[in-house]
Amino acid sequence: MSNGTKTKVAVIGSGNIGTDLMIKILRLSETLEIAALAGIDPDSDGLARARRLKVATTHEGVEGLVKMPEFADVEIVFDATSAGAHRHHEEVLRPLGRTLVDLTPAAVGPYVVPPVNGDAHLDAPNVNMVTCGGQATIPVVAAVNAVTPVHYGEIVASISSRSAGPGTRANIDEFTETTSSAIEQVGGAARGKAIIVLNPAEPPLIMRDTVHCLVSACSTEAVTASIEEMVARVQAYVPGYRLKQQVQYDAVRPGDALHDLVPTGTGEALKVSVFLEVEGAAHYLPAYAGNLDIMTSAALRTAERMAAHRAMEVAAR
Repeated sequence: MSNGTKTKVAVIGSGNIGTDLMIKILRLSETLEIAALAGIDPDSDGLARARRLKVATTHEGVEGLVKMPEFADVEIVFDATSAGAHRHHEEVLRPLGRTLVDLTPAAVGPYVVPPVNGDAHLDAPNVNMVTCGGQATIPVVAAVNAVTPVHYGEIVASISSRSAGPGTRANIDEFTETTSSAIEQVGGAARGKAIIVLNPAEPPLIMRDTVHCLVSACSTEAVTASIEEMVARVQAYVPGYRLKQQVQYDAVRPGDALHDLVPTGTGEALKVSVFLEVEGAAHYLPAYAGNLDIMTSAALRTAERMAAHRAMEVAAR
């Protein structure tokens, strides 16, 4: 822990996500201290806001960050840029011994979804926060899979077009690929699929997520209880995360199109449908931008666990 109290961190990316993350660290974290915010646009609102908040800044990206005197004490670096940029940032920062928490869909490091596998990669040098859709829906897939095997998991993330900045739009392909992979690797589904919808409606709509899980016949009461427990766990760090309605169950019988995704020999199956809403905390972003809020909240939660883990290791020596 830096200075014996808080772990010092830096954020790369002065757009919506990076700025919101900076403000969350300043307002909410008892274990992290923001040392610097790095961007590439000297006129960005994020860098201007950081300066007003007395946070050191650079508009020279990661190259500028590593030259800053504040960087010497930084242990964890959040990357809130793009998948392509993250690969370069990883090349620069890993040899310098910094841990990266990646909020892009680059998927260089292992996937982390806090309520599912938040303690599995505390010593990893680079962890990936999947995507906003992944953070919202993979906990539900995992909750279903904890009761009965998920043969197929499909998620649809619908976000306001206004909350999809240049980074999000540039990473649409990576979003679907990374989220689909994480549905399988973290959520536990045998097969996963992800779809993202940019909704242009005005006024902007709050993030909505739909999760469909194809399972064999099972106790619907047990599945519902597992999902509700998982929703409560996510709400602990994303208060605006909630079920929009009761969990739905539909029979899938031989001859139905979806039944082709059920393993051979399985009789009647069930489609479990879960409908979610994610309202943002509005620390910096509008409340409708729950897709960005859940990413920054998950990244903050992950870094705080890493910091606590390191403090325990130091204390044990």
